[in-house]
Amino acid sequence: MAVTAFISYSHADTKHLERLHKHMSQLLRDGVFETWTDHAIVPGSNLDNEVTTALRGSQVFIALVSPDYLASNYCYEKEFEAAQKLEAEGRLHIVPVIVEPCDWLSSPLKSRMALPKDGKPIPEWTNENVAYLNVIQGLRAVATSTHKKPSGPNGERDAPEVGGRRLKVKQEFDTIQRRDFADEAFRVIRDYFKTSCEELNQAEDLRARFENMSDNSFTCTVVNRGYKGGRDAHITIHNSKGSRHHFGDINYSWQSHGESNTSNGHVQVDADEYNMFLSLNDFMRSEKKRHDAKQVADILWLEFTKQAGIEYD
Repeated sequence: MAVTAFISYSHADTKHLERLHKHMSQLLRDGVFETWTDHAIVPGSNLDNEVTTALRGSQVFIALVSPDYLASNYCYEKEFEAAQKLEAEGRLHIVPVIVEPCDWLSSPLKSRMALPKDGKPIPEWTNENVAYLNVIQGLRAVATSTHKKPSGPNGERDAPEVGGRRLKVKQEFDTIQRRDFADEAFRVIRDYFKTSCEELNQAEDLRARFENMSDNSFTCTVVNRGYKGGRDAHITIHNSKGSRHHFGDINYSWQSHGESNTSNGHVQVDADEYNMFLSLNDFMRSEKKRHDAKQVADILWLEFTKQAGIEYD
């Protein structure tokens, strides 16, 4: 099933919308995404109702950010603010795409990882097609983490609404449901690392290598050549699949091509009466914080790259 993306943009940036759609053509053709813009609104329709319906039916909110976008009362104060509320409910993922230089770092958008890489505005790239390619790679990663993922927070099932309020239904999760949840989490983490390695290879003095060891294992190496003498980091991640060397549902080690019976930490599928979620455990940390797969991937990637002297603002 395609992920539905609501594209929010200022009409002054129509050229960027058209260019984005051209670069998204393969994503659309492959059925990875379907997009909604205000072009779908029929003359005479109630604008607010149409936008609200489209937002509530989307999984991703793509904001084409520019001075005109930030200055637009409707784009910024209506669409973006409504998207933030849905995001807080765990129903929408917001992705800023910086299409023109602007003061977006002074807005609430600053707390999100923007595209293209490092939030560098598209016109500032030597070749704008490379910038759009970076955007597409990021959106594909977003679709991977969103696809087949329940719309509620932390693995919660789609909940019916009654009187405009979402119901929370108590349930018990069986072994198959937990295994399926772990399998999907592993796929999200694996695809996140693969895409992140591709992005890191675009940076000067940094090299990253992603390698599938099997359907249920992968390993990554990052080398920081800017560090005197070079500095590298390694990680191997296994989907345990109930292995007798059971450290958790997903385990990881800070080494290249690590064996499944070695571990520096693990990811566990946990559940309450309403939904499933992930928790992280290692020798220094044993927590019951509720994470989804994308959040776990973020945490592991940042810990991994930090070992090579690489940090993100």
